[in-house]
Amino acid sequence: MSLVTVGIADLKVSNNPEDTLVTYSLGSCIGLAVYDPVAKIGGMLHYMLPDSSINQEKAEKNPAMFANKGIPLLFKQCYSLGADKKRMIIKVAGGSQIMDDAGTFNIGKRNYAILRKMFWKNNVMIDGEDIGGNCNRTMYMQIDDGKINLKISKKGMVEL
Repeated sequence: MSLVTVGIADLKVSNNPEDTLVTYSLGSCIGLAVYDPVAKIGGMLHYMLPDSSINQEKAEKNPAMFANKGIPLLFKQCYSLGADKKRMIIKVAGGSQIMDDAGTFNIGKRNYAILRKMFWKNNVMIDGEDIGGNCNRTMYMQIDDGKINLKISKKGMVEL
């Protein structure tokens, strides 16, 4: 097994059955995992903010920082390895309200809302999610079988 780290504002795709993709510290950020069980291709995105219009320059340098740029890029990279949209299994985690107890910015909720809106427009269904609350999550995806596990603060490991 080889652990492939998906950093904050990062994405990775793989068709190597030995790989496990992992992203740490999902707070208000969203971890999006997509998997084609026939082609055995998976990808993971860790995005921070919903909309790149706040900083076009940053979006060009690092599209994975923003949902509206990173989500299409994740799917396109999986398709380039042979994944098929109709077979994709989609899992989502994060969107917590951390260090924003008053809900002033609602970044977690906004991050999740744009994902839902983009998926609705593109006829994409979410197969499993662990969203909201005020905990941190670490997301793991095994490429050989697409299994997703979450390590949730104060809860431990759960399968998604």
